Amino acid sequence: MGSSGKRKTTMAKLNREQRLRERKVEKQARKDRKPEETDEVTEVEDLSHLDRYVDPYVGPSVAAATQQK
Repeated sequence: MGSSGKRKTTMAKLNREQRLRERKVEKQARKDRKPEETDEVTEVEDLSHLDRYVDPYVGPSVAAATQQK
């Protein structure tokens, strides 16, 4: 009586819907992991020893002497 009016969902449709739900969960998991990967602390290399300019065409002793004047 009551069952004749119900629409029946096929197994193919149920399987498609299940795959869609699984893909959405996987996509959300990938999105959730992304910020964790980019939050890594990067060390800044100390380059303070490179702040002196040395002319490559003049020897270091000549360049040091001209800078002292």
